Amino acid sequence: MKKTLLGVATFAMASTLFLKYYPMFGKAPNSKKKLSYRSSPIFDNKKFNNLYPTIIKSDAKFLASVMKDYIRNIPNLAPTKPLPTQPFHWRVQPSTETKVTWFGHSTVLLELNEKTIFIDPMLGRSPSPFPQIGGKRYNPGLPFELSTVPTIDIVLYSHDHYDHLDYDSVKLLKNKASLFIVPLGVGSRLEGWGVPADKIKELDWWDTLKVSGIQFTSTPARHFSGRSLFDHNSTLWSSWVIQDEETKIFFNGDSGYGPHFKEIGEKYGPFDFTMMECGQYDERWAPIHMMPEETVQAHLDLRGQLLMPIHWSAFTLAFNEWTDSIERVTEAAKEYGVAITTPKIGQSVTVGVEVYPTEQWWKTV
Repeated sequence: MKKTLLGVATFAMASTLFLKYYPMFGKAPNSKKKLSYRSSPIFDNKKFNNLYPTIIKSDAKFLASVMKDYIRNIPNLAPTKPLPTQPFHWRVQPSTETKVTWFGHSTVLLELNEKTIFIDPMLGRSPSPFPQIGGKRYNPGLPFELSTVPTIDIVLYSHDHYDHLDYDSVKLLKNKASLFIVPLGVGSRLEGWGVPADKIKELDWWDTLKVSGIQFTSTPARHFSGRSLFDHNSTLWSSWVIQDEETKIFFNGDSGYGPHFKEIGEKYGPFDFTMMECGQYDERWAPIHMMPEETVQAHLDLRGQLLMPIHWSAFTLAFNEWTDSIERVTEAAKEYGVAITTPKIGQSVTVGVEVYPTEQWWKTV
């Protein structure tokens, strides 16, 4: 009996230490940080909350249905060959035009006002705390070599999930980026991975920061956060309004559909360009990830001009055929008369011009 109790205690201690110190999890905000968040209307002294009920019923029925989908053979969950990409060469100087380059999933390079803004730079091979066994990126590499990444002016994060905030990517960028702009609490993750505190700016919803003639506004999203079993909603999740004197851009991050899109559109729209999630959806978790048709409606609520679908074409995180999301969102855009651009991974889109990528390249895979 004593040996059994000792074994249980040892296991419990080892598990606690693992959850606390395994670097991939990252540090959650400490009690001092939490005190500083008490002025936020969406923080309840323990965690952040959505503006309106966002509940996923993770009961036995839900878990059973997910497990059933997990083990059954769903065709075309991932492409059978590498996706076509366009090689990307980092410019010595950022473009004088506003350019957006998509690197798959939600990773985007924005060149605005002659500054480089790297948004949700997930450059790793797997969106998992255990990359060796997690789901792999569709393509074996990116449209550029990691060794060629130059100095970056600003890194912008929407939230701390593994498919957006990647440990190895932060380690790569911590000495290359001049500034990290993040939602409340995410700075603790970065500091734990060696990013100096004076290079991090944390924003609450509706907070605004102006840097080099570019205004960043953290805006609501309908989602959640967390990287381990014990830090659920300890950090904030955001969408972002990014603008200079001539151009307004919206980055969705992750979000279920809701009235917040119309509110953002009324306050900051119309937008020249929106980057909106369309993938990894399911009716069972629709409160936190939009269905493709809702993606188009959210773009309309924002009063957007040109829509670029993101959050697809890199990882399988739901039970849909990998092309289903882009097929549905392009069909909905056509139905509602919405201009949509579908660049290849690595292909740049110039904002504000009449010609933009529209090739349905996924049909050739």
